Amino acid sequence: MTISSGSGVVKRRGCSKVDFLPEESFQSWGNYVKALSQTGPRFMDRVVTRSLDDTELTEVKGQSQHEMKKNLNWWDLMWFGIGAVIGAGIFVLTGLEAKKVAGPAVVLSYVVSGISAMLSVFCYTEFAVEIPVAGGSFAYLRVELGDFMAFIAAGNILLEYVIGGAAVARSWTSYFATLLNHKPDDFRIIAHNLSEDYSHLDPIAVVVCAIICLLAVLSTKGSSRFNYIASIIHVAVILFIIVAGLVKADTKNYAVFAPYGARGVFTSSAVLFFAYVGFDAVSTMAEETKNPARDIPIGLVGSMSVTTIAYCLLAITLCLMQPYYNIDPDAPFSVAFSAVGMDWAKYIVAAGALKGMTTVLLVSAVGQARYLTHIARTHMVPPCLANVNERTGTPVNATVVMLGATAVIAFFTKLDILSDLLSISTLFIFMLVAIALLVRRYYVSGVTSTTDRNKLLLCLSLILGSSIVMAAYWAADNGGWIAYAITGPVWFLATLGLKLFVPQAREPKLWGVPLVPWLPSASIAINIFLLGSINGASFGRFGAWTALLMVYYIFFGLHASYDTAKEAAKRRIENAKVSEPGTNSV
Repeated sequence: MTISSGSGVVKRRGCSKVDFLPEESFQSWGNYVKALSQTGPRFMDRVVTRSLDDTELTEVKGQSQHEMKKNLNWWDLMWFGIGAVIGAGIFVLTGLEAKKVAGPAVVLSYVVSGISAMLSVFCYTEFAVEIPVAGGSFAYLRVELGDFMAFIAAGNILLEYVIGGAAVARSWTSYFATLLNHKPDDFRIIAHNLSEDYSHLDPIAVVVCAIICLLAVLSTKGSSRFNYIASIIHVAVILFIIVAGLVKADTKNYAVFAPYGARGVFTSSAVLFFAYVGFDAVSTMAEETKNPARDIPIGLVGSMSVTTIAYCLLAITLCLMQPYYNIDPDAPFSVAFSAVGMDWAKYIVAAGALKGMTTVLLVSAVGQARYLTHIARTHMVPPCLANVNERTGTPVNATVVMLGATAVIAFFTKLDILSDLLSISTLFIFMLVAIALLVRRYYVSGVTSTTDRNKLLLCLSLILGSSIVMAAYWAADNGGWIAYAITGPVWFLATLGLKLFVPQAREPKLWGVPLVPWLPSASIAINIFLLGSINGASFGRFGAWTALLMVYYIFFGLHASYDTAKEAAKRRIENAKVSEPGTNSV
């Protein structure tokens, strides 16, 4: 059986054995050996090939057999954004970072990471309005930076969601234990033969992932209603924490505001960026949004504004209730209320945290499945994962696979390992999206002259180079200022040069980021700077994951996506011939 897409007829995919590797290169060992012998030319083709807006919106989307249902508005998206973001980050990492890294100045850490997140929100919003498909940043990068960069980002997007979900699932266990007057490890299995970082096995996290998976596959609108109700309760709990906590505030706890100095503030910002992860999941719902041009900007910017204000107020409240060195790193707010004589309040806090983390898991599950769906549409992963269920209108296969991986990671891995690695992937992706936005505005094939293209490349190189040097100098902890006095002006002049000497090749049709190129350039700089505050061990894990992605790409993803692209190009040519005047059509 076949279905038609926007530019032709595509095969209906099931999930049989052949659907994992249906492309020509994998039909026989001879074909595969021949494909491997052409790895170099094929790789260069994928590096320089850029997709088109219309291709993502019609042909690629058509690979999913059925349309996702357009039943979301800005109100749904805003609550999805709040539900996606406010969870384990604020309820767990705030205490950990305040106690060990930043002190009461953790509120400044939230401000820095919030500014970075808001800049990224603007970049995401323009793309989501212009290219409203389920692929989110993967689709945006395919259009502007090409297939290869999109694949590297895709691997890190998937890693981001799996790790983020796993971290939240483990935090769910911690607050559940608090609610029952137990320590988190009382509900975990200690495997003494494993490394300390991976030996606290968490079966409750696995059960939570399974329940969330079931909710996510049933209905997007149903998930939205559940998220909406749970998020309202969650916001009410947050308001209770702030009001009740400030009643017990002691300004003496702010006597030493930044015990670890500026380095502690920025180091903490890089980790606390984890607390803002999730808003990008909202952009993956653009395909299910009734009016993307209106609903996405309101939903994304509105939810991020509410979240940032809530985070700063919660951080201030926690550090006013207890001296930073007495804060409990596992359940900071619950223990803080016990410390000030409001032991009963810890149950409200724990219940609110559980509701918040449940919505984070749900929205994350919805978002990550849509990412994987669009990646599968390009055949970079098995295309059967692109299937959208006809009855529910949801990508069931992709949801089950992603939640299964999340459950496995959550079962084994401790939170601090997860949060550092997640921040690297997220900051890296947000940096690429900001670069892609500048490319979108300043470069259009066939329109931008060679001279203007070279100017754009020079300015981007200087923006990236100065940002990397600044971050590396910060990471080296030399304590001087000379490097900043050089790299700061270089970044400024490169951005100014882009503004004055490179004409914009494309204006946004419906909604655009303001102050281009300044806001995207600032997003690049701050994301790279925060990367310089993350520890070396996390970069080692990030490098290992990227190397694994490259192995998969060279042996499978490259050839599958190459065959798919060539087949689509051939189909477009055939359709064009059929539609020519004087040509018989069926």
